Amino acid sequence: MVPFPRLHFFMPGFAPLTSRSNHTFRNVSVPDLTLQMFDAKNMMCACDPRNGRYLTVAAVFRGRMSMREVDEQMLNVKNKNSSFFVEWIPNNVKTAVCDIPPRGFKMTGTFIGNTTAIQELFVRIGDQFSAMFRRRAFLHWYTGEGMDEMEFTEAEANMNDLVSEYQQYQEATNDEEEEEEEDEEELHHNPEPEPEPEPE
Repeated sequence: MVPFPRLHFFMPGFAPLTSRSNHTFRNVSVPDLTLQMFDAKNMMCACDPRNGRYLTVAAVFRGRMSMREVDEQMLNVKNKNSSFFVEWIPNNVKTAVCDIPPRGFKMTGTFIGNTTAIQELFVRIGDQFSAMFRRRAFLHWYTGEGMDEMEFTEAEANMNDLVSEYQQYQEATNDEEEEEEEDEEELHHNPEPEPEPEPE
């Protein structure tokens, strides 16, 4: 789920998301659950996954259903939306099925996605922080407790680095990965020649 140590912020989702009075009247199928899980309206995070690319995805289905059907539907969603998944991480979608449904439901799906779209959240927080920090709003409360202004500046820089890292992996392609591997192989196969000793 975490291909790079700093990129460990997940976007959770759940399906079906219906009101308590409504869900008893709706029959949900595995294809419905799968589509709903990837829908931005079912995410528990204020950002749109369509604005980024999935590094990894985990989906846990609960209820009486076929594991084969689940795998087929997940593969179907991934193939139809391949541009929203990074191609340089193979097998980046994992699924699990538990036969026992949650109380009050026939079947549900829980979604956990590691997507570069989460950077929207950090950009928004960063903009709000910058606006307040420029005005020195509430700063005296923190400095009065022993914090230094530099700590805030460092934290802002750290978050900007995180956003840049997410953006870098969002734009990365298989070609770039292959070029890097080829460069490394060339270095191993063609080491720099050792300088010849000078005659005395």
